Amino acid sequence: MSQDQYTFTDPAQLYADIEPRKQHQPEPGLDAELAPKADLGEKTYRGTGRLEGRKALITGADSGIGGAVAIAFAREGADVVLSYLPEEEEDAARIAALIEEEGRTAVTVPGDLRDPAYCRTLVSTAVEKLGGIDVLVNNGGKQIFHEDLATLSDEQFDDTFKTNVYAMFWITKAALPHLPAGATIINTTSIQAYSPSEILVDYASTKATINAFTKGLAQQLAPKGIRVNAVAPGPIWTPLQVTDGQPQDKIAHFGENTPLGRMGQPAELAPAFVFLASPESSYVIGETLNVNGGMPTP
Repeated sequence: MSQDQYTFTDPAQLYADIEPRKQHQPEPGLDAELAPKADLGEKTYRGTGRLEGRKALITGADSGIGGAVAIAFAREGADVVLSYLPEEEEDAARIAALIEEEGRTAVTVPGDLRDPAYCRTLVSTAVEKLGGIDVLVNNGGKQIFHEDLATLSDEQFDDTFKTNVYAMFWITKAALPHLPAGATIINTTSIQAYSPSEILVDYASTKATINAFTKGLAQQLAPKGIRVNAVAPGPIWTPLQVTDGQPQDKIAHFGENTPLGRMGQPAELAPAFVFLASPESSYVIGETLNVNGGMPTP
């Protein structure tokens, strides 16, 4: 595609050549095996130096939204620590290579966000390798649909909350002593926090929790000069959707219920994260920035 984030275009027709197709991957899934390929901004994101010299830690950074954010941050001048599951090494290596092509540092730290020890080690590794942290993006997430609450196991409910909520708490708490005034924390929530699907009760509950965590922590840290915000994606084409994030019979119609009539691409999320990470959003605190194709939110 020739468009970048500055190209004047009809958003309803953008990415018309990328249509969702029914498919299934075992969890956690890979961008490398997603068909059609998602656009992470590899060929389209154009940086302008808005994050020059920044040190970023991103969870779920190997693919999807996290991968797109990592690419954008690097092209804006940031060094990046990437957190991801060991099974996602192929995707992570690709993103790390793209970061290094920009002349920036990429540090890969595989592990499981459900493990508090890993979460704390992740932060200490970022501080050691980058010399500090001033942008924290809590993006790693787990989503598995269940048609009936009776089929939702205690283990699944626990895994979803540990991945989406507990890890955010563990990592943020460990990072706080290292965040200087001017630092930013950005959490990934979802349209599901406002308009929960009946098949995503546990996932939607975690996203509503992330919203509340973001707004409460934003008030606590604002006097210290640390800004906390969130981005709430709508239906975005990532491996999350084809690893039982959605039922197979819904994948081919994924995103059609948005006012734009299509699913979004990870590349369309990256500018929102860049804005919230950069000083140009200096008076934006406790905000949830919705990037969802026009789906109404409170």
